[in-house]
Amino acid sequence: MTKKNQKIELLAPAGSLEKLKYAIAYGADAVYCGLPSVSMRARINAFSENDLKDACEFAHARGKKIYVTLNIYAHTYHLPIIEKHLKFLKTISVDALIVSDPGIIMLVRKHLPKMPIHLSTQANTTNWQAAKFWYQQGVERVVLAREVTLEDIAEIKKRVPKLELEYFVHGAMCMSYSGRCILSKWMNNKSANLGDCTQPCRWGYKTNFQLNPNDSISKKNLKSEIKKLDSAGCDCGEYKTMEITEVQSGRPMILEEDSHGTYFFNSKDLNLLSHLQELKNAGVTSFKIEGRNKSAFYVSGVVRAYRQVLDAIEAQKTAPQLRKIQKWANDELNKTVNRGYTKGFLLGDEPEHNFEGGMAGKNSQSVGEIISVDGKILKVKVHNALYAKDSVEVMAKDKNIPIKILSIKNEQNEEVASAHGGHGNLYFITINKKDIEAYSLIRKVA
Repeated sequence: MTKKNQKIELLAPAGSLEKLKYAIAYGADAVYCGLPSVSMRARINAFSENDLKDACEFAHARGKKIYVTLNIYAHTYHLPIIEKHLKFLKTISVDALIVSDPGIIMLVRKHLPKMPIHLSTQANTTNWQAAKFWYQQGVERVVLAREVTLEDIAEIKKRVPKLELEYFVHGAMCMSYSGRCILSKWMNNKSANLGDCTQPCRWGYKTNFQLNPNDSISKKNLKSEIKKLDSAGCDCGEYKTMEITEVQSGRPMILEEDSHGTYFFNSKDLNLLSHLQELKNAGVTSFKIEGRNKSAFYVSGVVRAYRQVLDAIEAQKTAPQLRKIQKWANDELNKTVNRGYTKGFLLGDEPEHNFEGGMAGKNSQSVGEIISVDGKILKVKVHNALYAKDSVEVMAKDKNIPIKILSIKNEQNEEVASAHGGHGNLYFITINKKDIEAYSLIRKVA
């Protein structure tokens, strides 16, 4: 078990240097990032080697850590690329490398023998014997598989007490075992295991369904199902069902499809905000947030919510105080776009699926990033349309600040009726309050 007074780490994703700065500003103790070609995030990843150098300087100047991902499963043609990158990493001061491939671990030992190695969740560590093996190979930390339960975590820590444990507490869940999926490669020729997943598990699927005398579901049964759904107020449009049989057990399964399609691969998102104390007690020392592909608005909101709860735990707040802070934090998480929430495998249950394919958390909208502040004038990078009449608030590091827009001016100092994103221009927005900090965000409120 971890010591009760041991500080726990909040580890945030960074898909760009800008997002890294927001993650740190909103409370992350450490960030993880990497080059697109070698870090399991080939898409929506803006990092270059120069960015990594700047990121190290930015993080370390603020007392934060930076972990660089090298966690693809490498083919032979990747090895020269990785060796070249390791030689570069030797010139900057990263705090650890996140690796999954034993071959890459060997290369890290060759080029950076003193570099701490964190074993990626891609390595699927689910038991204490595996954890012990990796510890004996010199791995300092293991990022446990998402399939590991709370009971498993406690047993791993008991058996390998000196090994640091990291665990995902928030973000997207993969329908495959710890991300080892072949759907994207099979369906779109882009390998998830090389960081180029196109997420076919999130797509809607439709059958070319026609009733005929050989169908295992009769017309009578189909009409009965439609009638039940209609009586429940479901606007199904064309409703289809198909019965399939699991070969080994012989168990039948009904796939249902309405006019929106079916989403039988689609998991809800992980949210373990209410279990952080239990995870700490079990031995987790680093609480990881998924989302290098997500926006700065998403990363900031999620980091801020978890920061508030972790700080309350560290301060040993009373149970009523902690519940109040958890409620506020959960309300904030619901303001970020999500697929609905699940506790995953933590408590030993099967995680819930999002068969509807819809998104939740749309009761607030990101407007823009505050680049700098001069009194009541905010220099803003706008992402979505903003009008002076809109109800908005500043999402600061530790609270929400309602504001009123007094005027909007463009870069030519001309007053305009509205601000819009997508063109790279900045706006100067005068508001009714002072003391707003740079690296805060503006969002609309419902």
